[in-house]
Amino acid sequence: MSSLSTITIDLVLDRSTIKDVLRAMLHSILFHRLFGIVKPQTFEVLDVTMPGVSDPEVEQMVHEKVDLFWKSIENGGSKRGQILVTFSEKRQKKGGWFVYSGGEEDVPWEQWVINAEIRQPLDRDRLTFDSTLAATLTKSIQTMLTHTSSERGRSVVPPITHNGISPFPFKLAVKMGGVEIG
Repeated sequence: MSSLSTITIDLVLDRSTIKDVLRAMLHSILFHRLFGIVKPQTFEVLDVTMPGVSDPEVEQMVHEKVDLFWKSIENGGSKRGQILVTFSEKRQKKGGWFVYSGGEEDVPWEQWVINAEIRQPLDRDRLTFDSTLAATLTKSIQTMLTHTSSERGRSVVPPITHNGISPFPFKLAVKMGGVEIG
């Protein structure tokens, strides 16, 4: 059994960029990991062009999780949290020695962890804050490209056995204080 491949991206955001950045980041991860026929779109965030997936279901799922994250931050909760993107494969459940359990289970093979911390820069620090964030976004795209095209990044992908925008189930989850919400 292969171990779960985990890729972590750390972001420092402010209220004015949080939704756009998280939406673009999730779309970019999905763009690089959905193996079906993907209709592309792009997101412009702080002069960084990020790839995305133009699909109503994907867009709805991303929108809901980003809004959930935003509301958790706004409701005075923590100023940091995570959004996780987990890719799994369907496998036959294994029973015990003499027991056949039947059915299928989702077995995760890759997880992307976006750690987001919210800060509010002073007006005089705005340019520095934005340029640092833009550099982080550029580096994140490079991380995605490097990982998904690397031998290790390709080797974790299970055999593709059916068509569709994603031959593998994927889940988006929001965590605050280590606890999944929503």
